[in-house]
Amino acid sequence: MISRSPITVALAQFEDLISLGLRALIDQDESIELLAFNLPHAELPAALATHQPRVAILNFGSMRSAGEVRELHYAHPSTHLVVLGNRPTPAESSQMLSFGATACLAKTTEGRDVLNAIHLASRGLHVLPTHSGRVGVAGDGVAGPELLTPREADVLDLLQRGRSNAEIAASLHVSVETVRTHARHIYRKLGVRTRRELHASR
Repeated sequence: MISRSPITVALAQFEDLISLGLRALIDQDESIELLAFNLPHAELPAALATHQPRVAILNFGSMRSAGEVRELHYAHPSTHLVVLGNRPTPAESSQMLSFGATACLAKTTEGRDVLNAIHLASRGLHVLPTHSGRVGVAGDGVAGPELLTPREADVLDLLQRGRSNAEIAASLHVSVETVRTHARHIYRKLGVRTRRELHASR
């Protein structure tokens, strides 16, 4: 029988009951090794650099914006990010995945599905929630949100910071019309019609 190295995991700080539940769940799986537990959000970058886990479980509620996922993803590309939120909307899930998360799940997801997501994420497979609340692998017939392109993700980040189309165009060295086109694609993919709705969906 082939002996595999354990899936190393770092766990961000969550509400007490969720935190304890996640730790107990992970402790039950002999193929997962918990390297760090109850990490405050501000300490995540340093902890990921120190421990270099294969999977990090992040608290959506602790983030200022989805852009933080992108920053962690770029700084720690070998760590797969699983984001847990209260009730992530399709728009929020799409943002997280487009910014580099491997999975974005509700905190109410069943334990076995969270473990399944950790195992799949550790292999670099994107995990999407299905309409039934269960999880599946992107590309395996699971209908998931349409992902933003990297450039659309850049535009979205600036839109969410309240920048005007002209400011975004200057920042990204593109035309204002290109920004408008990206914005239209972002609104369609996230299921919103206006910039106001985009801010309301955060």
